[in-house]
Amino acid sequence: MTKSIDDYSEILQLEEPLSRHTWLRLGGPAQYFLTPRTEEELLSVVQTCRAQKIPIHILGAGSNLLVRDEGVRGAVIRLIEPLLSEVRVEGTQVIAGGGTLLSHLITEAVRAGLGGVEHLVGIPGTIAGAIVGNSGGRAGDIGQLAASVQVLTQDGEIAIRKGDELSFSYRRSSFQDLLVLSVTLNLTKDDSEELNRRIRKNWIMKRSTQPLADQSAGCIFRNPRGLSAGALIEQCGLKGMSVGKARISDRHANFIVTEAGATSHDIEQLISRIRKSVAEKYAVDLELEIKVW
Repeated sequence: MTKSIDDYSEILQLEEPLSRHTWLRLGGPAQYFLTPRTEEELLSVVQTCRAQKIPIHILGAGSNLLVRDEGVRGAVIRLIEPLLSEVRVEGTQVIAGGGTLLSHLITEAVRAGLGGVEHLVGIPGTIAGAIVGNSGGRAGDIGQLAASVQVLTQDGEIAIRKGDELSFSYRRSSFQDLLVLSVTLNLTKDDSEELNRRIRKNWIMKRSTQPLADQSAGCIFRNPRGLSAGALIEQCGLKGMSVGKARISDRHANFIVTEAGATSHDIEQLISRIRKSVAEKYAVDLELEIKVW
C-alpha cells in the first residue's frame, strides 16, 4: 500500500513557521514540515512526496535562505544533525554526512591533524549546503577538496558524483540532484596546533569585517567577476540604508541585518533598491548568493 504524507505524523508538522528554522528568523509557514530521523525515513518521505506529486524543498541550517512571508507550499524536508551527521576519517580523507554542520567537520579534521578546511571557519550551514553553493573565501573553495559526493537524484536513486561529474565555479556547482547524502574530501596532513592558530587568525579577520553579532544570512550577493559586491554597494552610498526593520550593515555592505519586526518583504525591497542603484551607477547586475523561497 502506498504511503500518504499523513502517515508520517511522528515527524510531520503542518503549517510550521519557517522563521523558526532560518538564520534571518523570517518567513511564512511550510505546508508540510518533515524532520526525518534516519536515512531510510528520509528516502521513504521523498518517495511518498514524489508519488503524491508534492513539491519538495530541502532545508539545511537555513543560513543562506530568505523565505517569503507567504511561506512555502509542498514539503520542506529538514536535513541537519543528527540526521546524516557521521564524520569518518580514513587516512587523509574525511567522509561527512550531508547534515553535518561545517563547524563540526572543521573540528574533526583539525583533531585528526588534517588541513584544507580551516579557512572555511565562520561559514554557517551544513556540508551539503557548502558543497552545492561551493562555499569558500580568499584562501579557496570547498569544491577544490571534493573527491566524490553521494547524492539522491531527482528520481529518488542514490548515485555517486565524481571526476567529470563534479564541476565547481565561484559560489556554484553542477549539482541538479535533490540532495547531498555525503561528501568525501581530500585533505592534507598538518599540525593540529598550527591549524588551530590559523583558525583563530581567520576568526579575528571575520569578526573585524563582518556583522557576526547581528541577525543576517551572510553575503546577499555574489561578487561580480573581478569586483566586490560590498564595495560597489558602499560606493553607491547605501551603507546603513533601511526598509522597515531591515538595513544594510554599517560594517559590511553585502550583509543585510534585521531587527525584531522585520519582514521578508522588507529585505526583498532592500535587495531591489541595491540592485537598481548598482545597475544605474556601474552597469553591473548583482546576482543573489542567498536562495529565496
